[in-house]
Order: sequence, then structure tokens, then C-alpha cells
Amino acid sequence: MNPHKDDEPSIYKRVVLKNASPYHYLKVCLELEDSSTRLSAVDLKLFIITGLKSLYGEVGAALNFDLLKYDEDTLTALLRVCSRGLVKLWSSLTLVGSYQKQKCAFRVLQVSPFLLALTANQELQLD
Repeated sequence: MNPHKDDEPSIYKRVVLKNASPYHYLKVCLELEDSSTRLSAVDLKLFIITGLKSLYGEVGAALNFDLLKYDEDTLTALLRVCSRGLVKLWSSLTLVGSYQKQKCAFRVLQVSPFLLALTANQELQLD
């Protein structure tokens, strides 16, 4: 019988949970040198596949991803990719540098294993 139970050291257990989500979602924006250039959803998907192929070859081009939503005016897209393919997709987007002989860059705005997390407008505005 210990009247001073609070004097005993606390025992902590570290718990690490791996992400069980099968997909990751990316909100990306394509910035082009000529801002008047417009791409259709099909053109954008083919452009992303070309970037995957140039970095990872035929195996990369076969990476399964979906274009869930696309705004042609802002060139902003919502992509879904299997969690195992996230690094390949993200790295290929980062290394894309030109579209039809003009400079371009993909900006990854948000990434989450939860689609709901990307529906809120949480973009950080830096002045």
C-alpha cells in the first residue's frame, strides 16, 4: 500500500501509426511563361504522363493516377495517386520545366492522404 502513488514515475508508451490510406491527393497549379496558354484536362494528364516517362521511363508512364478536378482558367488540378506512387509523381512534377517550348513549373499547393483536407481553402499567403 503506497499512500504517495503520485511519486511513482510515469510510464509512457510511444505509438507510431503508419498511414493506412491507399491514396494521396495533390492540389497542383501549372505556371506557364505565357499565361494566355490554356490546356484541356486531357492535355494536362498527357503532359504529366510525359513528365513521368521522361524521369522514370515506361514504368513511370504506367503509374496510375487520376485527375479528379481541373480548372482550365487557373490551371489548378486535384490529383489522386496510390500512396506508393506519391514520390514518383511529385518528383516528376517538380522536374518538369517546359511545355511546348515555353518555360513552366508545377507548384504543389497541398498534399494530404485525406481528400477532405484539400477542399478547404488553406493556402498560405506570403507577403
